[in-house]
Amino acid sequence: MEKHIPLDNTIKELDDIMSRVNGLEVSSTDEYQMAMVSVLKTLVQGEINLFKEFEHLKKAIDLVTLEMFKIKNKN
Repeated sequence: MEKHIPLDNTIKELDDIMSRVNGLEVSSTDEYQMAMVSVLKTLVQGEINLFKEFEHLKKAIDLVTLEMFKIKNKN
């Protein structure tokens, strides 16, 4: 079983991958390579957005849980 990788490390790795993809974009010489780089950029950016959105959802769940406990303790 693999160890859990912290979110910050995962996003840093994805940023590193995006940098490499940007390097590929600069060195692309034909239309096919440019299209492949475009697809890779879209996929990597989607992954970054997914992890960031997941973090927002975790915070929202924490806030809702806190409010539920506050309401429960009032009654």
